[in-house]
Amino acid sequence: MKYNLEVTIDNDSGFCFGVVYAIDMAEEILAEDGYLYCLGDIVHNDEEVSRLKLMGLKIISHEDLPNIKNEKVLIRAHGEAPETYRTALENNITLIDASCPVVLKLQNRIKNTYDSKEKVLIFGKHGHAEVIGLQGQTNNEALVFQDIAELDNVELPQKFTLYSQTTKSTDKFYQIKDELISRGYEVKANDTICRQVSNRYDDLRKFVVHYDTIIFVSGKKSSNGKVLFEVCKQTNPNTYFISSEEELSLEMFNPQEKVGICGATSTPMWLMEKVKATILEY
Repeated sequence: MKYNLEVTIDNDSGFCFGVVYAIDMAEEILAEDGYLYCLGDIVHNDEEVSRLKLMGLKIISHEDLPNIKNEKVLIRAHGEAPETYRTALENNITLIDASCPVVLKLQNRIKNTYDSKEKVLIFGKHGHAEVIGLQGQTNNEALVFQDIAELDNVELPQKFTLYSQTTKSTDKFYQIKDELISRGYEVKANDTICRQVSNRYDDLRKFVVHYDTIIFVSGKKSSNGKVLFEVCKQTNPNTYFISSEEELSLEMFNPQEKVGICGATSTPMWLMEKVKATILEY
């Protein structure tokens, strides 16, 4: 029996400009040189990483970097800590710096705050590439937390400056700020959340109400994907999280349904197109 599903992809979903910039840069060098080293996954999407690996992208870790000399190495949109730049200089590595401008601006602000001898708190995901780069601006002295509960038994100074990873939830950031103020701290809060990400909350809420079922496509490692999926699910409970078309199943749908497809800022449009093509076969 054919399900005759009507499928629409959200036009506002897909790569943010920081990711587009990094991938364009990588593709250009791969076309010229046939290979390129990249420090960490260029984007938190395994499907897109696989596509670029086939073109010659070689993913390396921070442990590998000291062993590489006289090569080009791409820094992805998440940015890097000062240590990476020092190693590159010592090893005659040409850095192809595709750090997102929003992240670079945040790194500078955190460094200035740290240099002014202010205590820095960062609302962000432990171990996330962007957060490691941000912490590096403070000689790794900034306190990183991903949930306010982590601060319950921590002795904080009376006065500090609060920053956020660029892809965190704006609402949650302001809740944390208010909670810390209500606990009696003097908080200088800097909302450094990327508007290209936070504007998607409203766009997605408007998009998902028009469909019976929502398929949200994102890499499992994407912080931004987790946040945006929750936004979709709160507005339309009939929302499923998948990373590729292979995770789709007929049980997700009913005949004649209207299906909406959307994704994270690290989800390529070609992957959402693939998901759409698979659903249309049902």
